[in-house]
Amino acid sequence: MFPKPAKEVSVQGTWKLVSGTVVEKGKSTTTQYTGDKSFIKVINATHFAFMGHDLSKGKDSATAMYSSGGGTYQLKGDQYTEHLEYCNAREWEGHDFTFTLRVTKDSLIQTGVEKIENLGIERLNVEKYVRY
Repeated sequence: MFPKPAKEVSVQGTWKLVSGTVVEKGKSTTTQYTGDKSFIKVINATHFAFMGHDLSKGKDSATAMYSSGGGTYQLKGDQYTEHLEYCNAREWEGHDFTFTLRVTKDSLIQTGVEKIENLGIERLNVEKYVRY
């Protein structure tokens, strides 16, 4: 008897960002989202949304942050492409970003290059999430 194939793990659901690493112009910066910041991504069958903020409610100027956005996405195999329709950083709207996804049980790792030529942005972004 042959073993049953492994059940495909769905990307749909709510994901809590644990850490994000950005590599830009040879410099690597890692942000932990387990202390003074919180960030989630919600993915349904056709759309994604993300939102993040500091946990001091903006009262600490050193850690104050707010980020949100969303749009549609396509998933083909492990290639996940977001079409950003809404974003608090309005100049990012209308751009597509392709990532390689690795999903195992309750973890999602998203790796890809974010590039917006007219803004001079080209950076590697690695985000590690857990199912929320």
